[in-house]
Amino acid sequence: MKATIFVKPGEVQLQETPKPKIEKTTDAIIKVIRACVCGSDLWWYRGLAKREANSLVGHEAIGIVESVGSEVTDIQVGNFVIAPFTHGCGHCAACLAGFDGNCTNREEGGNGGYQGEYLRFTNANWALVKIPGQPSDYNEEQLNSLLALSDVMATGYHAAVTAEVKQGDTVVVMGDGAVGLCGVIAAKLLGATRIIAMSRHTDRQVLAREFGATDIVAERGDEAVQRVLELTEQAGADAILECVGTEQSVATAVQVGRPGALVGRVGVPQKAEMNTNQLFWRNIGLRGGIASVTTYDKTVLLEAVLSGQINPGKVFTQRFELADVQKAYQAMDQRTAIKSLLVVAEG
Repeated sequence: MKATIFVKPGEVQLQETPKPKIEKTTDAIIKVIRACVCGSDLWWYRGLAKREANSLVGHEAIGIVESVGSEVTDIQVGNFVIAPFTHGCGHCAACLAGFDGNCTNREEGGNGGYQGEYLRFTNANWALVKIPGQPSDYNEEQLNSLLALSDVMATGYHAAVTAEVKQGDTVVVMGDGAVGLCGVIAAKLLGATRIIAMSRHTDRQVLAREFGATDIVAERGDEAVQRVLELTEQAGADAILECVGTEQSVATAVQVGRPGALVGRVGVPQKAEMNTNQLFWRNIGLRGGIASVTTYDKTVLLEAVLSGQINPGKVFTQRFELADVQKAYQAMDQRTAIKSLLVVAEG
């Protein structure tokens, strides 16, 4: 089969690789229909994070189940599924508490390989999310939104949930990438009435407004803090969704909240340390982490997509064949695409 391989910073290649096989009784093999490139993939693509050369890459996909292990009873061959990156088992303490992103029975190191023709998926019985029908039952826009549920929409929703966004809240969303834009969707879904999107890019500002943003702040740093305070009559926001992970974005998030506000942090931290004194002196809460993809998809997000209530697939602004995966990475690296879609196969 063909799969995307990390060669070196700045280069991925589609190469012929062995087709995955069932290795555990809890596995499934999935024929990938659609995949995509994540902003976190750019870390190793840009050489900012280490990754082993010649390793399989990708962690977002939808596809058709081709085979299952003997312990997989809730998922059948032929099912159309969302393949979350989290691989939760559904029965450990973390999964039962609703944090399947922290499943204690995940396979060590993860298995990657979503940007290829076939994927070995672990903990398949609970972690896979069944989609009604088959890919041919959906148009391209719907398929895009279903693909977004494998990571980016659930991650934006996790930011909003951990920040405890509720009806009538004023919310600030830090970051205008795909996760931040999905955070705007999530804030609106949870009832926020004012959503301030921090964005400096016109195309992303337009999409943020379409998703429910009421205000756009293009400034950064101290100027951004001042602008948010002006918009909120010096009160600050009730909740902040931190979807970037830089030192500046975290520092800004802490400063734009009112006393007692919560920051939902899903931007992967790019610096190991942070000064927590601002949290203490202003009673700001900091939460967040790895998204609970299967939990959110099964309880809220899949139905929201199927009913047309949300359309997160609009974050895919460029579409590529799998053979053009290098171009898909370049488009995101050069910010000509918000998120790159990979067409792997037809259903």
